[in-house]
Amino acid sequence: MAGIHRLITQAVAQQRKLFALLIDPEKCDAHRLQQVAESAAHAAPDLILVGGSQLRQSTADAIDRLRQHCDLPIVLFPGNVQQLAPNADALLLLSLISGRNAEWLIGQQVQAAQAIRASHIEVLPTGYILVDGGTQTAVQRISGTLPIAADDLELIAATALAGEQSGKQLIYLEAGSGATRPVPTSAIRAAKEVLTVPLVVGGGITTPQMLRDAYAAGADMVVVGNHLETHLNQLGTFADTAKAITKK
Repeated sequence: MAGIHRLITQAVAQQRKLFALLIDPEKCDAHRLQQVAESAAHAAPDLILVGGSQLRQSTADAIDRLRQHCDLPIVLFPGNVQQLAPNADALLLLSLISGRNAEWLIGQQVQAAQAIRASHIEVLPTGYILVDGGTQTAVQRISGTLPIAADDLELIAATALAGEQSGKQLIYLEAGSGATRPVPTSAIRAAKEVLTVPLVVGGGITTPQMLRDAYAAGADMVVVGNHLETHLNQLGTFADTAKAITKK
């Protein structure tokens, strides 16, 4: 399988929009994981992200179950160091650059460094920016940090740019799981205008139109998780929406 970073950068170079399904293993038993995997195999999102804010189930076991029913690229989206799994194709090495808590800027990464090295997994350093999505998210509670106000476009852009300048390969604008509103298009545009690395957007996206709006504003990849956990039958519609945009 081609490297995940190369897959993403090639898509951006070709002006092809990417769509990723986020799966939280804590919310899926074995039967549900099979359902999700079979739906994903049919809908064919570009990537499956696996991760959550807590840990009650083995991430590696969840990935094994997904691979039994689909062969899509699987990328770790870890909530903490315990969620590392060497059987994934790549790891988003998240650094919460919108906050000032050193544990989530570098502390978790230090704890994981040797295990990541031993796993030989592809690592994608990712600047993670939490934007106010209208509700307190798990990321906010666990990290002890506040999101950036959704209308503070100057700070969002400066934070995104600082992330790129510090070597991040991706910038991820996140409204948070269960957000009542997505990252606004004005914030996506503000970040995109200053970046040369790919821009990922997630949180609060519940309709194909929101997906289209995020892409139009400059998102290179959009991640949908919480909504599709309860509306799995819509996965094909979301994936098809992304593909249709690319064909225009």
